[in-house]
Amino acid sequence: MPSPDPARLSAVPALREPDDFDAFWTRTLEEADSRAQPPRFTPADCGPALLDTYDVTFTGYGGAPVRGWLRMPAGAEERAARTGRGLACVVEFLGYGRGRGLEHENTLWACDGYAHLLMDTRGQGWSAAVGDTPDPVPAPHGAVPGFLTRGLESPEDHYYRRLFTDAVRCVATARAHPAVDPARIAVTGVSQGGGIALAVSGLVPGLAAVMPDVPFLSDIPRGVAEAEQPPYTEIAAYLSLYPDRTEGAFATLAYLDAAVHASRASAPSLFSVALRDGICPPAACRTAFDRYAGPKQIRTYPFNGHEGGGPHHQRAQRAWLRTILP
Repeated sequence: MPSPDPARLSAVPALREPDDFDAFWTRTLEEADSRAQPPRFTPADCGPALLDTYDVTFTGYGGAPVRGWLRMPAGAEERAARTGRGLACVVEFLGYGRGRGLEHENTLWACDGYAHLLMDTRGQGWSAAVGDTPDPVPAPHGAVPGFLTRGLESPEDHYYRRLFTDAVRCVATARAHPAVDPARIAVTGVSQGGGIALAVSGLVPGLAAVMPDVPFLSDIPRGVAEAEQPPYTEIAAYLSLYPDRTEGAFATLAYLDAAVHASRASAPSLFSVALRDGICPPAACRTAFDRYAGPKQIRTYPFNGHEGGGPHHQRAQRAWLRTILP
């Protein structure tokens, strides 16, 4: 990719860290915890025969229900009850526009012997896989299509405050299942899912591993300045209509920046970055890696775009995770 124009970058505020960042998220998560109900795990009859598949519903932000799929090797719950040892669990968050899909999809981690909890994404699910979780908060009148500008006037109202809170509650849901070892939880995701995983890495103590791939929402000011394709262009479109709101917009986004959350992480991590990525600029992804506070490794794919390393990186993740969660 060509080097960014310095004049372009100078027009965008640098990455910042709000003084009340930790207090904001502590209050947000305490409010969510106070409204949480016990999660429901309903057996799904149409899942693969060699796996136990559950249709999951848990309480997310604002007390709203969030859906997911939990998959694990058949008989895992009975074995955990007999041996007293639960499975390690991979909690996965989805890319922009994707929903949780159907019962028989996304079986890689369960086939590798892990419990796998895949979180649906509120209000999304129009690209590649359907979703089943509405966002009760409607888009404001005149909003730029997409999710990055929803609630941009205040961190209290922003869409990603709701989504990050859902993700934290999703980890708590995984830990509540009797077949899961609550001390052996890994979080992962690609693009938006990678950014959510990084947010969770800083918000949830005691994670065992973090695997963010080409993480969206990392160093958002740089992403807005350099990205050639959506979704970051949603913010540019918004600010072209409301240039007087630039300072306030980036002040809001600072509470949601995965690179800021990463500075609070402690679990071992394996990142990926793709140098021809026009959606999540590699320099922005690198900011999150540089700020990540726990042990970290990164795989770089010089000739790949937003798919990152694809199946090659999945193979690297599987080998790495076996060393972290034997």
